[in-house]
Amino acid sequence: MTLKQDFVSRRSDVRSRRGMVATSQPLAAQAGLRILMAGGNAADAAVATAAVLNVVEPISTGIGGDCFALFYDAATRRVAALNGSGRTSRHANPRELVATGYATMPSFTGHAVSVPGTAAGWEDLLARHGTMTLADVLAPAIEYASDGYPVSEWIALGWQRQVSKLLRSPDWDTPDLSSGPPQPSGNELLMGGRAPQPGEIIRMPELAETLRGIAAAGSEYIYRGDFADKLAAHVQRYGGWLDREDLAGHRSDWVVPLAFDYHGRRLHECPPNGQGLAALLALALAKPFQLAELDEADRVHVMIECMRLGFTDALRYITDPASAVVSPEHMLTEEWLAPRRDRIRMGQAAQDVPHGLPPAGTDTVYLCTADEHGNGCSFINSLYQGTGTGLVVPDTGVSLQNRGAGFVLDPDHPNVLRGGRRPYHTIIPGMVTANSELLACMGVMGGYMQPQGHFQMMVRMYDEGLPPQRALDAPRWQLAGPSSAQPNSVGAHRPGGRVLLEPGFAPEVMRSLQDRGHRIEVRQGLDRGGFGGGQIIARNPETGVLTGGSDPRKDGCAIGW
Repeated sequence: MTLKQDFVSRRSDVRSRRGMVATSQPLAAQAGLRILMAGGNAADAAVATAAVLNVVEPISTGIGGDCFALFYDAATRRVAALNGSGRTSRHANPRELVATGYATMPSFTGHAVSVPGTAAGWEDLLARHGTMTLADVLAPAIEYASDGYPVSEWIALGWQRQVSKLLRSPDWDTPDLSSGPPQPSGNELLMGGRAPQPGEIIRMPELAETLRGIAAAGSEYIYRGDFADKLAAHVQRYGGWLDREDLAGHRSDWVVPLAFDYHGRRLHECPPNGQGLAALLALALAKPFQLAELDEADRVHVMIECMRLGFTDALRYITDPASAVVSPEHMLTEEWLAPRRDRIRMGQAAQDVPHGLPPAGTDTVYLCTADEHGNGCSFINSLYQGTGTGLVVPDTGVSLQNRGAGFVLDPDHPNVLRGGRRPYHTIIPGMVTANSELLACMGVMGGYMQPQGHFQMMVRMYDEGLPPQRALDAPRWQLAGPSSAQPNSVGAHRPGGRVLLEPGFAPEVMRSLQDRGHRIEVRQGLDRGGFGGGQIIARNPETGVLTGGSDPRKDGCAIGW
């Protein structure tokens, strides 16, 4: 194939034997490595890394959000999936929102706050697969929050975009539904009402105290007692429904991963309510086309068409399992796939894409870890859209997620808002095995870019034969509806939808895609942020050698020992 972006990061693959961490911020990667070097395993390192990201990248992740994990246990040679996402309040009422004037779920009011699952997810991952205590693994995060750290470049840019939301400024264009004057709690994540600049040292004493509380009392610190009361009161102040009983009733779930075999490799994803099914559907639809044998234009065209069809079903059917109308396992059978695959035409882009297309990507963090024993962890943690709702629980430093925005208000849709249910979730970790041996932990963060990124990384690594860093460096494509569209929206796009491309695709490839009817838009500079930030740790089952790559679209790194 023709690549115009070989080694654009100017990085080679990182290699080690005893352990490795890859994520979007170097201080967080080093924190995970410190845990590995102190005798911890991949689960311990994952939680330590995630906790530090809570501090050094608080505009993308935090205790007020959710998490998902895939863990490969070398002793049993099995993959387990952790659903650490929270449910909406049992009092959630879509009719109330419609009566208020909403046609779609609000994104930044208290209604969008579901129970934050992060703290319980951290604790549950350690309880089943870790070797250290919460106090052990939270120590680096507490240190950075208390003593301060210099802010990195890309994160500083993202921070600037969150200021108006955090302060509920007059120029903030979302209606204020608070029951009184807005509280200035967003200042806890700012410096005198502004975002930190690259290289400035920021301290977060309130967040440090919250982390100390979790280290001492466990996740119960979040779901019961004073913190839970503060959280519920703040959500209700901004129109939401959560109360202390909703928080006290939260639990994570260990579930069986979904998986699909692709030319000798098995891609594992967390099942719904996450959107990993979309990646598996695209991969399953593409398998008979033998992508490795196609030229680049044909390969990209087929992948785009398969991804379109994957999203068509994902946006129609993914919901809380309790609301499901079709089993995800059935959707991966040839009975389901074959008639959809028959719609693909080599010479023409699809002109009828029902059930909507995904909106632009959003911020989150992804990390992966591996240890010398052969264990691996693929882990993702998020507040959803930047700082989520931007509602910071007073005196805690904890910004609350807006995952409830993933519901719809259409009463006939499986993903309609219901009390006590989990919404369609964008964040998905990925893992690859072969013959029950771990081959790779991988993920590409960024809203609806994530299944598209998983699909492209599988093809880059196993059809095109690229190692992790080159797979991450290579230019990406992205399907997108209108930037304002919500998931599951219908009719909010022109036929075919847009295809966003990064620079690096050969001109003849772009012309070929346009000739087939794809609506091509090339994105450059900062606009490339929507193509996500990926991390990969591959493992050689014969030698145990770990090979890591980290996305040049972020500030982070892969680091090993």
